[in-house]
Amino acid sequence: MAPARSAHRRRRRGRRRAQRPGRATTILVAMSAVAVAVGAVAAVNGGLPAIRPSATVGAALDDRSSVPEAASRGEIRAATAAPSPPSPSAAVTATPKASTATPKSAAPRRAEPVAGLDRTQMDNAAIIVAVGRERDLPRRALLVAVMTGMQESSLRNLANTTIPASLRRPNEGEGDDFDSLGVFQQRPSQGWGSVAELMNPRYAAGAFYQRLVEVDDWEDKSLAGAAQAVQRSEFPDAYAKHADLANKVVDALL
Repeated sequence: MAPARSAHRRRRRGRRRAQRPGRATTILVAMSAVAVAVGAVAAVNGGLPAIRPSATVGAALDDRSSVPEAASRGEIRAATAAPSPPSPSAAVTATPKASTATPKSAAPRRAEPVAGLDRTQMDNAAIIVAVGRERDLPRRALLVAVMTGMQESSLRNLANTTIPASLRRPNEGEGDDFDSLGVFQQRPSQGWGSVAELMNPRYAAGAFYQRLVEVDDWEDKSLAGAAQAVQRSEFPDAYAKHADLANKVVDALL
């Protein structure tokens, strides 16, 4: 009986030994799977280097060979921005046409001299008329102003030999009557303006018109009477003799 048991035991031992290769293969497969999993995790986290199985076992157990390396997956690529639509404010607008209206402060009309005046006298008369029109004054006011300029300075911008500062300003002759200056012979000492202002025919004309319209009944007075109300001359009747010539000049400039 004992030998029979011994033979049986030998067979059992042999059976166990025969089973060992299969069991080793199972263990190898399991270890390979674990290695693949650990390698994939390490590759994703950028830590330990990935453990790659052999070609035969890896191909049978893992089909994730297309997963990129961590370094290439971490590469930053600039996104291509979509083109922005054009801003409404960038739209081309039509350029407005320049106004053709003549401003009130435009240069005086330059007419040919009339009634024996020269170019300088006519140009000063043109300034006087232009300033009156800028102030929307009636033709009668223009006549009064031109008549006054004719009487006071023969329509010339006069300096004064007793006022050196006036001699340094552009002028068309000289006078010496008190401190009278310019086309209207206005006096700085009487509050008409500074030397520089009164030597400017445009300013002088404006100052004359300002005083004229402050006379309550200037439009009811005669032309000479209106001029005298402003100038207060020692020769009040001297203005009237220029009425006809003033009419011709004003007509030429309107």
